[in-house]
Amino acid sequence: MTQPPADHPGRTLDPSEIDRFARIASEWWDPKGKFRPLHQIGPARLSFLREELVRHFALSGTSLRPLEGLTLLDIGCGGGLICEPLARLGGRMTGLDPATENIEAARRHATGQGLDIDYRAGRVEDLAAEGRTFDAVVCLEVVEHVPDVGAFLKTCAALVRPGGLMLLSTINRTTKAYLLAIVGAEYVLRWLPVGTHQWDRFVTPGELARHFEAAGLGKPVFRGLVCNPLSDTWSISSDTDVNYLASAPKPA
Repeated sequence: MTQPPADHPGRTLDPSEIDRFARIASEWWDPKGKFRPLHQIGPARLSFLREELVRHFALSGTSLRPLEGLTLLDIGCGGGLICEPLARLGGRMTGLDPATENIEAARRHATGQGLDIDYRAGRVEDLAAEGRTFDAVVCLEVVEHVPDVGAFLKTCAALVRPGGLMLLSTINRTTKAYLLAIVGAEYVLRWLPVGTHQWDRFVTPGELARHFEAAGLGKPVFRGLVCNPLSDTWSISSDTDVNYLASAPKPA
């Protein structure tokens, strides 16, 4: 499939997408609420992040806090579903989200857990303008909501220090993804509110690799994320037809 043109070239935010998630910000930490799918895929996503960070930075895989000392940025952090477990693994976390409602929900929950996470309401451009860089930048389930993926990822990559790592997850633009991630998840199973995803904004691994290269990142590693409907659990797989994860290094 060919890559669709950016619907708004150069624009890295869609206000309607921000409003959609801001309206349900109170439900971030309800595992049976509207964010149930993110809670379901959480353990598998965290496993991939931990494995890639340990591998790339040559850290101890047996430590209870293997990410101790690493500076990590979670772009589009929402209510903090990934920031908190990464902080528990030792990461010095910064969470960024354009919706103030999401950041407020994240701060409240982190405070209740006794976690010190630097949450910020704003855009990636804001941090880039400050000249900030991090050992690793995480961006999960975000690019499929972005008007111009290439422009967005260039700014994200600028926040990765030389020798650092970019980690991302998204949805492939395939017929299978349309049937499962939109028809199945939104209309049949009602796992997600109708309208959560737009198929033409899904990004193929090939397109993502080209965006990474244009942003100055190295060759990515791809892994699939698949659901076992019998056990209602998600796991890492070689099947990238629907959900997939990627990590790409920034040359030193």
